[in-house]
Amino acid sequence: MSEAAPVNVVMNEATRQFEVTLDGETAFAEYRLVDHGIILPHTVVPESFEGKGVGSALAKAALGYAREQGLKVIPLCPFIAAYITRHPEWHDIVHDTYKAQLGIE
Repeated sequence: MSEAAPVNVVMNEATRQFEVTLDGETAFAEYRLVDHGIILPHTVVPESFEGKGVGSALAKAALGYAREQGLKVIPLCPFIAAYITRHPEWHDIVHDTYKAQLGIE
């Protein structure tokens, strides 16, 4: 059984998106920088990318960027919110206002 190829996520500051391009299609997680925080409002992953770890790679890239920059995450995107809920290692960077909505401490 071979492992899937690593997913290359690019932070595109011009479009304010974390992006993955495969076979001419692009998946993305939008972001907006605010005072001491990052809003993650929307993620789009084409159906053809399913099962390739693209959504998770986008979430990890966005959350990793937030951690590196000392930003609090405002997860408005349902996919990102669900990802954070399932991965406790990211709970500490969620903005306090949104922790209760996600049911995390």
